[in-house]
Amino acid sequence: MNEKVEQNAETPKKEKKVKVNKEVETLKAANALLNEKVLRLTADMQNMKRRYEEEISKLYKYEGEDFAKKLLSVIDNFERAIKLDDTNLDDELSKFLSGFKMIYGNMINILKEKGIEEIICLNEEFDPAKMDAVLTEKVEGTPSNKVIDVMQKGYIYKDKVIRPAMVKVSE
Repeated sequence: MNEKVEQNAETPKKEKKVKVNKEVETLKAANALLNEKVLRLTADMQNMKRRYEEEISKLYKYEGEDFAKKLLSVIDNFERAIKLDDTNLDDELSKFLSGFKMIYGNMINILKEKGIEEIICLNEEFDPAKMDAVLTEKVEGTPSNKVIDVMQKGYIYKDKVIRPAMVKVSE
């Protein structure tokens, strides 16, 4: 009879061990899932932070782009006024336009300091990334796809085209 009591006493201990082992396994699985979630969330946060920093650096890099675009029309008007001096006007108007030339020169220097430069395209190969072909003309002695006239200057801000040049291209 003592043996039966001992066997009966061992059975609940075995059942408790099995239950405890099952609970431990369940808790280990839940812990692994939570650890995986934490790793995923950490990776998501790092990616989000990286994207945010890239966006901010782009904003800082091109922070003056809108202002520069607005200023380019003023530069165009200065250039048109300065061209009037080439039409042999009287001395008084020529003196007046010399002031325009000084202002224009200062503005061009400021633009260069800020990283804004004119796209050089006259007599160059047509580049659709930097130029818009508005007209084409067949010119003897000129190879096709060469820029033969610039209608409106184009500009680059740092490494980005902010206004493509409008050009006439040879056929």
